Amino acid sequence: MATSVRAAADGTPPPAPPPPPASRKTTPPPARTGWRGKLYRWDLKATPYVFVAPFFLCFAAFGLFPLIYTGWLSLHRVELGGEPEWRGFDNYTALWDSDFFWNALANTFTIGVISTVPQLLMALGLAHLLNYKLRGRGFLRVAVLAPYATSIAAATLVFAQLFNSDYGLINTVLGWVGFEPVSWESSKWPAQIAISVIVTWRWTGYNALIYLAAMQAVPQDLYEAASLDGASRWRQFVSVTIPSIRPTILFTIVVSTIGATQLFGEPMLFGGSLGISGGSGNQFQTLSLLMYEKGWVTGALGQASAIAWVMLLLLLLIGGLRLLVARVNRRKLGA
Repeated sequence: MATSVRAAADGTPPPAPPPPPASRKTTPPPARTGWRGKLYRWDLKATPYVFVAPFFLCFAAFGLFPLIYTGWLSLHRVELGGEPEWRGFDNYTALWDSDFFWNALANTFTIGVISTVPQLLMALGLAHLLNYKLRGRGFLRVAVLAPYATSIAAATLVFAQLFNSDYGLINTVLGWVGFEPVSWESSKWPAQIAISVIVTWRWTGYNALIYLAAMQAVPQDLYEAASLDGASRWRQFVSVTIPSIRPTILFTIVVSTIGATQLFGEPMLFGGSLGISGGSGNQFQTLSLLMYEKGWVTGALGQASAIAWVMLLLLLLIGGLRLLVARVNRRKLGA
């Protein structure tokens, strides 16, 4: 500043300001050459595969190999302790002509429907209630998850006592109301309803927490806009909550259907000594129970493997339907 004033007084032009400091130019690191450079490049490429290798090794050993081997067994006549004998698709044609297979398939479907539909509806209602600010909300969330943490064996044995035809609490309460005792174990529909109650009791809280997590991700602006328009809480639930969590609902439907297809522990323990055969008249025998009976009771491992692959094809069909419905929903949203 003093130099500029002095230069103006002398009539000489002021000196030019100093140029700004030159920006630093980053130079790439020198390329690595030789065996160290090759080792460095190999390390960069191979390290991610090393980290994920344990998963693929476990999947190949306990998932892919049993799947392929079961498919190979389904094309053979295999008995415990015997040599495999090539049969082609005879095991599958035998299932097609078997009344036991169609009975197990029908039982699997009916038990799945009467357990999945009430289960998901109750879970949706519980999640809607837990989404509000209630006292002890944290305790309630833990309480609804407690049945899921309970052992299948313990829960089924307790419900088997409750549904006992002679001294069960359910028949006792029905007698107080004026109804006749129900043969829960020996009748078809009562047995399937009892098993469905066990499944519903165990999985409702689990699905409710999934719905609750999806509901909490719904923007509050949508509820505020609906409230300003005069929508009641029920209308907000139907018009805002349900459409917003539709992908989650579809996910729980698929997962619950897969679980119903693989139902094994509840009917086996509920039937006691006749659990593997699904009761005295196979009235609640599922596909999983039939597969177990064919493989480890009668020793027909080839037929059991064929049933396993039929169950796999059913699950793939369910997954394909889920993808089709999701694609249709995306097209509707895009339109």
